[in-house]
Amino acid sequence: MTRTASFAALIAASLAAAPVALASDLTVNVEGIAKAQGSIMLGLFDEASYEGDGAVNGANLKVDGNSVTVTFEGLEPGEYAVRLYHDVNDDGEMNTNPFGMPTEPFAFSNDAKGRFGPAKWDDAKFTVAADGTTHTITMN
Repeated sequence: MTRTASFAALIAASLAAAPVALASDLTVNVEGIAKAQGSIMLGLFDEASYEGDGAVNGANLKVDGNSVTVTFEGLEPGEYAVRLYHDVNDDGEMNTNPFGMPTEPFAFSNDAKGRFGPAKWDDAKFTVAADGTTHTITMN
């Protein structure tokens, strides 16, 4: 075997032995929707993105009943959290009163509750397993 062929064989063997990043699916069910109109605006976050507005994935789900479902494919297994609101009037914004309190329904994963803002990461986080996960959230 030539030196080049030996090197190529070594690289090929190394690549074959390298760990492959697992891709997992997450299905999110949102239940308890009071009005069959508008959209559910859902953000999926990892710990690094949770405090900001930079979701790692998201969905805009048309509401035509009392529940909606979305599946995110190809996620790296690990910890995630969901923040969502029901955009009842479909204006693309979470409407608030003059004091900044939401006037449209909202929810977090684990049905976590926020005090003067979003629920804390430790309360909202859940694990997406390598073989997939289904997570159900009930609207406030």
